Amino acid sequence: MRTTKHGGPRSWRRHGRTAGIPLVPAVVGLLACLAAAALLPTGGAGAARSAAAPVAGVTSISPAGPESPVAAPAATTAAAASAQPPASTPSSASSGAAPATSPSGSPRPVAAASAAGRIRPAVGYQGVATAYEAGDGNGACLFGPSADLMIAAMNHTDYESARACGAYVLVRAANGSSVTVRIVNECPLPCAPGQLDLSRQAFAELADPKVGRLPITWTLLSPAVVDTVSIRYKTGSSRYWCGVQVIGHRNPVASLEVRTASGWRQLPRTDYNYFLAADGNGCGGSIRVTDIYGEQLTVDGIAIQPDVAQATRVQFARH
Repeated sequence: MRTTKHGGPRSWRRHGRTAGIPLVPAVVGLLACLAAAALLPTGGAGAARSAAAPVAGVTSISPAGPESPVAAPAATTAAAASAQPPASTPSSASSGAAPATSPSGSPRPVAAASAAGRIRPAVGYQGVATAYEAGDGNGACLFGPSADLMIAAMNHTDYESARACGAYVLVRAANGSSVTVRIVNECPLPCAPGQLDLSRQAFAELADPKVGRLPITWTLLSPAVVDTVSIRYKTGSSRYWCGVQVIGHRNPVASLEVRTASGWRQLPRTDYNYFLAADGNGCGGSIRVTDIYGEQLTVDGIAIQPDVAQATRVQFARH
């Protein structure tokens, strides 16, 4: 049992008589002062305001005993939350940045903070760029060959089980050069958080590939695209088992659901960038895709045609 040691009462000492003041008038004056103090209110306007409205950024808590847990103030809670690892090391330019807004000036949906995963909108990250031979542009995301080789492989940590697949990233070098790439591949360990393995073609836009390793900063983009989203069922899919993939999305995909007899069912995401219905429930039905900003696209009429990219008429909004 924890005990608290209390100090003894403070001893008030008399420092002798006050020169020139008789004892009786002094006592009378003291009593008058005490009576006047009793008539004053116990707190001024500031005290009343403090009791009525807590200061912004401070969490009100109820009194607790010596052994009772006390809730942390809001500032402490926020600091603890920010201590969790970000997608990579944020650049100094992002420190103290204002909340992200949409083109209309309104705040972006809160969903962007929770659904984005490690790579978040309106946050700058820093790392190093390396280069690899991209071949036909296919990679771990299984999008297939690409005519546009402005592509990159995301490091294993920020790849986050294919969550980064399809994301557009603006990469900047210290020399002022920049390039926009689409994430189509994974750079396995020991690729460090923040590292991007660019196609040689993309790396050449920043520096001579002979450099090998190049310090960079990068940010997530929501670019202008002309195509609509496509849906593809994985090879071997049927109404008993299926994998569903989203292609050509402007913003990173946060989740995918299929319509079942009991309602919408969210499918787990694999690290090869397909959402899997291992028991077939929902395969061939309506599909609902949600991006990191919380926007949902519902697609009907997509038949189970394995390994065929079926175009839709929808696309996520630009942010």
